[in-house]
This record gives sequence, C-alpha cells and structure tokens, in this order.
Amino acid sequence: MDSSETKTYYQNVVVMRHGDRMDNFDPTWVKTAERPWDPPLIQNGLTRAFRTGRTFRTLLPFPIHRVFVSPFLRCVQTASEVVAALCAVDDNPNAKSSTDVVSTDPSKVKVSIEYGLCEMLSRAAIRLDVAPKDGIFCFDVPQLEALLPSGTLDHTVERVYKELPQWEETMMGTRTRYKQIIKALADKYPSENLLLVTHGEGVGFSVSGFLEDTTVIEVDYCAYSELRRQITCKNESFTAGNFEVLTKNGQTGVSYIADK
Repeated sequence: MDSSETKTYYQNVVVMRHGDRMDNFDPTWVKTAERPWDPPLIQNGLTRAFRTGRTFRTLLPFPIHRVFVSPFLRCVQTASEVVAALCAVDDNPNAKSSTDVVSTDPSKVKVSIEYGLCEMLSRAAIRLDVAPKDGIFCFDVPQLEALLPSGTLDHTVERVYKELPQWEETMMGTRTRYKQIIKALADKYPSENLLLVTHGEGVGFSVSGFLEDTTVIEVDYCAYSELRRQITCKNESFTAGNFEVLTKNGQTGVSYIADK
C-alpha cells in the first residue's frame, strides 16, 4: 500500500491477571521460601493460565501479536502457559498445560518482560513481613526469560520502565503507572494487538481507568479486560483514538459497578 494512503483499523489490548499463586493456597510456603514476596503458581494456576490461552486463541476475534509481562514469577509462569497455548501447532483439545504441547510455532507471538507491569510495590499489596527488609526487589531476568517458550523472546525490545518503582509507591502512583504503561506499549506497537500479563490492580485499573464512573469489585485469577482504540495511519505516522473498554461486567472474571 502507498504510504500516502490513509488506513484505519482497531488496535486491541488485552490485560490479564496471573493465575493461582502458591501462598494463597499453602500459607506455610512463605516460612521456608527464599523470596516469600514472589510466589510461583500452583498446578491449578498453570492449568488455568493455559486454558485462558486457549480461550484467547479460539474466542478472541483478533490475533495476539505481542505479549508483555510483569517480572514477578507468577506472571512469567502465566505468560509462558498462555503463549504455549497461542503458539501450539497441534492444538490438542485435550491438552491441559504447556507440558502437553508437542510443538510450537514461535513466530506467532513475541514476548518481553516489562517492569512497568509489576505488582504495586507497597504494603497494600505485599505484606511487610514478607517484603524485602531493604525495600529492594531483585529479579534474575535471564532466568525468568528462560521460562518462556523457546524462540518467543524478543531480545530487541527496550523496556519502557528501565527500573522498578520505589517501595511504598502510592495507590494513585500505581494507577498512574498502569495507565501510562498500557498507553506507552500500545503507542510503541500501534499495528499490533497486545497481551499484558500483570496483577489484579493492573487489570482492575485497565477497566476503571478507561471506563468513567466505574468501580472494580473483583478480579479473578486469569481474569482479563479487553480494550480497543481506533488507529489512523498515513505517511508512516499514526494517530490514535481513546481506548474503549469492551469487557462486560463478570464476563471475563472482572466484576465492576457503575458509580452513583
């Protein structure tokens, strides 16, 4: 197509919460954990994440091109299961997790870790008795990247947030961060549909932050929101409309009410 022609289309962004975390099902886990603030998924969480990936593949009316994920272990494990489902070649209907996937096509989806999608770094989300005493959260990014399906990691991507937020960030600061990172990633890849794997607060604010006069009541494990905006391209530049929230109350695990 001639670059001088005008092209209009929709960009879709799916914002997803991680699966079932270990410490909420085994309270004794934190007593012996090296990183009690960074729990893994339980098996049901892995299964739920994979199943949600299959839902994306079969029910979403658009393909996912690119995935960004919080550096917390539970989110990376969730993304790994979702991406395995999206990239599965055999698409075995009886598959329950990535271990059942025989082969994948890594060209379908590219994945990157993004600090801006991390958990709210405050006592409102992470208990003081499990948080690092010095307030410094450290992640072995190469080790986390090794958990992703082979060939799906995009080494060329530069993170929007070069560092993690400071410990004890405010609720308002966290919500501002989530709104900024959603828009920044969408602006960075305006021709692609994105999946952002993050935490409950991030999913909740992806609804209340773009749907006026709305309060989110609950965000289930692996719940997700769908956002959409119109993109107009001409002369290799683009303009974007405002995001609209397509998620209906309770439909995808996100419950919300209209403010009176």
